[in-house]
Amino acid sequence: MINWMDIEATDCAVPVGHPMDDLVRGLSRALADPDPLIRDGAPYTVLATWIARGTIGASRRLELGDEMAERFADPRVEARTFAPLVLDMLVAAGDFKPGWVDAFERWYPAERDLRGHDETLGWLHAVAHGADLLAGFGRHSQVAPVRMLDLAAARLTAPTDHVYDQLEDDRLARAIARVLTRTDLSERDAVGWLAPIADRFGADRISTPVPAHISNCLRTLRLLYILADRGVRPTAELPEEPLPHRDAVKSAIATVLDRIVKR
Repeated sequence: MINWMDIEATDCAVPVGHPMDDLVRGLSRALADPDPLIRDGAPYTVLATWIARGTIGASRRLELGDEMAERFADPRVEARTFAPLVLDMLVAAGDFKPGWVDAFERWYPAERDLRGHDETLGWLHAVAHGADLLAGFGRHSQVAPVRMLDLAAARLTAPTDHVYDQLEDDRLARAIARVLTRTDLSERDAVGWLAPIADRFGADRISTPVPAHISNCLRTLRLLYILADRGVRPTAELPEEPLPHRDAVKSAIATVLDRIVKR
């Protein structure tokens, strides 16, 4: 049996005597394990390192991506919600298949288990993990940015009784802001994705306590307004990137927020 902690301790050196296909299959299984110490532990670090370093061959990386795309339909929530993390690693390394986008697009707004953390399963984070991949696809040259913006709107307007409680609103707002830094995005598309949100929530009369889905949307858009104003960092080490349509986006967000809270 492979001890992933030992591999992690050796700076993720490939163990002698183990075919890479077997290692990748083991990592793939580990990233869907119900034990959070396995799923979110050394196997995660080893896989991320091997993908970033190119240790895993290109064809095997594409096969791994296909496995993750299929995993969006897995009956286990922990398997579904860690699939976007692996796909995001692959996309960041330069791997891409249009079918991955299609599978993600079907899963993200349809996912109903939005718990950030579970006492038994550990981190689940469907919204946050999906947001990371949304940003990765949204910045990819082969994906139309408006497609990911529309997907973000679909996630925000999907019905739920769960209030984001583990900074999911932060991760989703930052992902949207990253997509909005695309220089090939027209002003019309930079604000058009907000219209379904205004139509959906502007027609609701807000009761107290505020419904979970409206609270989630309000908090996400408020942070997005700040990021539109200040810019968004690709990583903590890099400076903020401006949004090309900063003023138009801020104005559109303010209009949507005003319409929702005035109902």
